[in-house]
Amino acid sequence: MKMANTTTITAGIDTSKDKLDIAIHGQSGGFIVENEAGGWEKLAARLRGAGVGRIGIEATGGYERGAMRYLQKARFDVVLLQPLQVKAFARMRLRRAKSDKLDAALIADCTHTMDAYNKMPPDPRFDALADLLTYIEQIEEDIVRFKTRLEQTRDGRLRKNIKDQIEHFKKQRVAELRRLRDQIFAHGDLAGRYKLLLSIPTIGARTALSLVVRMPELGLVSREQAAALAGLAPFVHQSGKHKGETHIGGGRARLRRSLYMAAFTGAFHWNPALMALYKRLTARGKSHKCAVIACARKLLIFANTVLARGTPWEEARPIAAA
Repeated sequence: MKMANTTTITAGIDTSKDKLDIAIHGQSGGFIVENEAGGWEKLAARLRGAGVGRIGIEATGGYERGAMRYLQKARFDVVLLQPLQVKAFARMRLRRAKSDKLDAALIADCTHTMDAYNKMPPDPRFDALADLLTYIEQIEEDIVRFKTRLEQTRDGRLRKNIKDQIEHFKKQRVAELRRLRDQIFAHGDLAGRYKLLLSIPTIGARTALSLVVRMPELGLVSREQAAALAGLAPFVHQSGKHKGETHIGGGRARLRRSLYMAAFTGAFHWNPALMALYKRLTARGKSHKCAVIACARKLLIFANTVLARGTPWEEARPIAAA
């Protein structure tokens, strides 16, 4: 992260379902507003009166979205911080106490000190698209859950009911995927990104939809940044003679799951580059899971490069390795 302009007055917002806790960097106390339109209006007026120019808000399961969009429309510079960033900043400051008021102050300090990576301009189109995609993912989770229930059920009547519910979920999934695709095709730029992604072997419609909706930065960031955003960047644990395991974590979990499933298929069937990478890594003693994660990371790099170039995948023109 690069250092922020410390002459700008910054504020931090800790978000919950019903309220917002606000702190202004360098000022004692804080205040609370309701997390709804009336509260956002009061918030904007109070921040403007305090001369605040930059606001940090932590991603909190979508509860931050309304306030963030309102403040952006009110011409504030709003930075969306990931929980991992705020947690790391708290550790750096040796802070262990936790409350909504303290969290707001911590977010204000973090925003004042660091410039979180947030180059994408606000685009409200992705709010509705992300909601619909999340709904589809929840339907898919329901299908898996009911299939597990079916395996554990012996009663004939109950089995029929469960099978009927599974079929209902499947039809609902197809209908909602079609609706999401139609909504993306209503925007020429998003449709273009979707088509480019489909040119990559093993990226099908489902994965392409996830990439378009979940990572609008793709094609505008480096491959390292893309991997970090998706939570596919490897983190080495090493100190002196100790060499711990390398892990991935953080980032956008739902997108990471979509990439993992696509890479799992591509590493065995559809993408020669992923197949070669998987074989090379397992031959070197890497586990199956580690090799598939590496393939998912490489698949994301392919997607990032194709969108950056603005041209479809070319098999004869290999893209840089992971």
